[in-house]
Amino acid sequence: MKINIIAVGKLSSDFLEAALIEFKTRLSHYCDLNIIEVEAEKLPKNPSAKDIENLQALEGERILKKIEARSYVFALDVKGKPMTSKGFAKSINNLKLRGYSSFTFLIGGATGLSDFLLEEADYRLSLSHMTFTHQMIRLILLEQIYRAFKINNNEPYHL
Repeated sequence: MKINIIAVGKLSSDFLEAALIEFKTRLSHYCDLNIIEVEAEKLPKNPSAKDIENLQALEGERILKKIEARSYVFALDVKGKPMTSKGFAKSINNLKLRGYSSFTFLIGGATGLSDFLLEEADYRLSLSHMTFTHQMIRLILLEQIYRAFKINNNEPYHL
């Protein structure tokens, strides 16, 4: 199974990088994990709605070029549909049974994902009603993917 995480921007903290490395190592037993970073646009001071829309479009085009054909695409969106960890694991398992072997997760930058990416995604997923930084959400997502594999393999998992 292949998992692609396409994220806008680079990580800027050592503690997040260390945690991501830990979950990459854990996930290597279950899948081929690729974290693909695309360049973030610089947000102007006091951006207008049009500035944000243009910025999202530029970042969105970069993301779109990285999505593999025939991959099931989850767009992370605070307005998306929430799932429990068990529900997420079951969804991944059901999608595998339907023939999907590649999953792509999209993480927007500071202003989120463009409307056209949200509309093109197979599923709009909310990991929480709370808002997290686009850097922190990478760690939260990796932990939930790891948890899904543990659940689907009937393996205990306690951190």
